[in-house]
Amino acid sequence: MSYLSLANINFLAILACFIIICAFMMMLRFVVQHNAKKLLQEELAQRDNFALGINYASQVTLICVSIAYLFNDLGVDKAYAQPLHTLLCIALVICFIYLGQRIHRNWILYQFNEEREILKQNICAAIVDSGMLIANTILVLGLYHWVHPKGWSDLLVVGLGFCILQILFAIDSKLRESRFAKSNQGASLQQNFSLRNTSIGIRYAGKTIGLALAIYAGLHSAPYHGAKVVENLFSVVLHCGIMWCALYVCSFVLLHISLPKIDIGLEVDHQDNVGIACIEFAVFCSMGYLLINLFSV
Repeated sequence: MSYLSLANINFLAILACFIIICAFMMMLRFVVQHNAKKLLQEELAQRDNFALGINYASQVTLICVSIAYLFNDLGVDKAYAQPLHTLLCIALVICFIYLGQRIHRNWILYQFNEEREILKQNICAAIVDSGMLIANTILVLGLYHWVHPKGWSDLLVVGLGFCILQILFAIDSKLRESRFAKSNQGASLQQNFSLRNTSIGIRYAGKTIGLALAIYAGLHSAPYHGAKVVENLFSVVLHCGIMWCALYVCSFVLLHISLPKIDIGLEVDHQDNVGIACIEFAVFCSMGYLLINLFSV
């Protein structure tokens, strides 16, 4: 397996990767235009729909990151020798990511129509949806890195692991909704997304991406037991569950050190303090990335 470097540069490999990205980008553009029911330039440039622009940017990012990651992981020689296998891996990864988006929209946040709100220029909805798209990209690439599927049994482990981790996302979201309701006299977090409180969207996206990074760390530290489904799923639950707890404990400590004597809930929930929400976003993402590096040693 050979990789690209300045000492061993392969312009044909760069061109092949770029062509694949362009092909997927064209498909993405047509899908976004179809969902918006108008030309993309009209929605983004003439109507100035910033929410759609944010969401579109996250989808561009996930396509470029996923293809670049897989191309680098598979290696140039294997990509040339098995082009159909390379394209199949890319297609499966992107399908899993968008399946995660569907699960998030239709099950985890079933009371909140993200797609409709994005078309209504709700930036909070765009941030929430974009955060979940990025989080699912991290999750799916983490599963791929953990298993490196080579057959149907490996793919079964990936599919079941994906379902378990979506349940973990759902539990985490429900706990956040419960905490929000207790702090705001029973108010619904999902309904508050419709009120266009940008800071709530930033906080939600930050915790979601941070959790995905912690899950990646858990998968990185978990042993893979080949075709043993039960052992693998137990390993996923154990390692990712521990990282989930570590993420919140460490983030809680760091937030109280970085924001002493500040009522974060009041500032974010009621005063739409974007600055405080961005700090909370940064803390959770940083702690998730720290867990990855600690468990990559």
